[in-house]
Amino acid sequence: MTDNSNPSRKAAPTSGPALEEARLRQQAIGVKLRHMFDEVVNEPVPDEFLDILRRADERSGEGGS
Repeated sequence: MTDNSNPSRKAAPTSGPALEEARLRQQAIGVKLRHMFDEVVNEPVPDEFLDILRRADERSGEGGS
């Protein structure tokens, strides 16, 4: 039985060069996304943000249990 509830959605290729091309495209997107994520993770934390975190820690220590 085939579900045609969304006719604007194209059927995924099941074999052949189209499937291989789709897999390569997905793999390339994944590699680029991981690279971008790694760059963001490795960015230094701005000093202003670290100051805000230190002040928040100090305040939570003052009123803590």
